[in-house]
Amino acid sequence: MSDERRTQGAKGPRRSVLFVPGSNPKMLEKARDLPCDVVVLDLEDSVAPDTKDAARDAVCAAIGNYGRREVVVRINRIGTQGHPADLKAVRAAGPDALLLPKVEKAADIEAVKGPVPASFPIWAMIETPLGVLNAAAIAASGAACLCMGTNDLLKALRAQPVPDRRNLWPALSATVLAARAHGASVIDGTYNDIAGQAGFAESCAQGRAFGFDGKSLIHPSQIESCNRIFAPSPDEVAQARRIIEAFEKNPGKGAITLDGQMIERLHAEEARRILALHQSIESGM
Repeated sequence: MSDERRTQGAKGPRRSVLFVPGSNPKMLEKARDLPCDVVVLDLEDSVAPDTKDAARDAVCAAIGNYGRREVVVRINRIGTQGHPADLKAVRAAGPDALLLPKVEKAADIEAVKGPVPASFPIWAMIETPLGVLNAAAIAASGAACLCMGTNDLLKALRAQPVPDRRNLWPALSATVLAARAHGASVIDGTYNDIAGQAGFAESCAQGRAFGFDGKSLIHPSQIESCNRIFAPSPDEVAQARRIIEAFEKNPGKGAITLDGQMIERLHAEEARRILALHQSIESGM
């Protein structure tokens, strides 16, 4: 699978990744009309043990209901009772990707690749210390996307949540580095205070600054600001066009001056990426 296929995905950007409990019929239905980029139908943490079977049936029946949105199913982790049944049923239902929780080593991805067709993308939750330490190997094994599970990671570290997530910076950076080194997308973890819109916006801005493609969401109220913050701003789009135009006028040069600043070919490459993302977002509206 090419880097472009793995990072961009078949259906567009991955700014807002909304997790929907598979055991909640109301939310499964409501998500059909929400403007998130990705819907993750969850069979793991948000589903009580005694409703796992019913949730699996409901999720598999709902997969085709979300139009142009990318649909991903988070199954139960390897070694749990529900994992084999989840894998078999989800493979047959055919979502856009499968999300594997608590991935700690490349062998976890390899184990799922066996019964899943090669063209079926696998996403990996990075939510344990060992998962962070092995993030590069996990990405190299063919994971199409790495998703931070910051709540589980904090628990495993015996750490406390702090407003700026300073105690998670090494893990966040390591996961972004692993994804970029191996052509995978990378999604930031959740923000738990649903009512804290200002704090959520700051967390999105921080995630984008780290290099994340988007953010995992736990409530529909978080979608609008997440989409806006992880999209190129009008100023960024305008500047990207100016950079590309400047190099088109100077085809033989590797570095030129624009507005008193030196820009190189690498800036033109980033400008093209920004415009491609912008066009993808616009075409999905």
